Amino acid sequence: MTQSTAFSMLTYEQQAKREGFDFIIGVDEAGRGPLAGPVVAAAVFLKSESFQNTIRDSKKISALQREKAFDEIQANAQVGVGLVSEGIIDQCNILQATYQAMNIAVTELLGKILTNEAAPDLRRKVCLLIDGNSFKTDLRVAYKTIIGGDDLSLSIACASIIAKVTRDRILNEYDKVYPQYGFSKHKGYPTPEHKLAIKKHGLSQIHRKTFNSV
Repeated sequence: MTQSTAFSMLTYEQQAKREGFDFIIGVDEAGRGPLAGPVVAAAVFLKSESFQNTIRDSKKISALQREKAFDEIQANAQVGVGLVSEGIIDQCNILQATYQAMNIAVTELLGKILTNEAAPDLRRKVCLLIDGNSFKTDLRVAYKTIIGGDDLSLSIACASIIAKVTRDRILNEYDKVYPQYGFSKHKGYPTPEHKLAIKKHGLSQIHRKTFNSV
């Protein structure tokens, strides 16, 4: 990543600071498209930006690089994680489940960074940077949706990595329970291998029953 690219990754954070926000939180999800497993969201408040040159959108770096970045982010940020199960996804649809996961992640993080009696007043100093084009919340905090935000905001890129690594680890554990599906390889996404396994073995307990491809 070049210096100019690294600088541009902080443009939204710097703009929010100029607007008077002190707690700028990146939010992203992993797992909207898979046929199995939960959707996971992460919220990240950076304590340091010194590692920005090593952070990129989770989809553009290898699994090994993501694991290394995951540890680096945990050391330089405060993090909240939200998980919504495949059962809830089937009940309400993936978009609403994604909103739920994001709200859970943000709520967990706010509990860490707004810990004193002034927390209600400090909420007006919070700004969420959300990857995507829509968001719903009752948390009474400011937010901005950013299409392609994981390429444009360091905070969102960090949230993308936390969400992706967290979800991958969950699917790796499910692979031990349901080895016939190969979850550790495709992480529940609709690959030909996964679809063939579904055709052969039927649906597992963690498959999303309402998704068209299952």
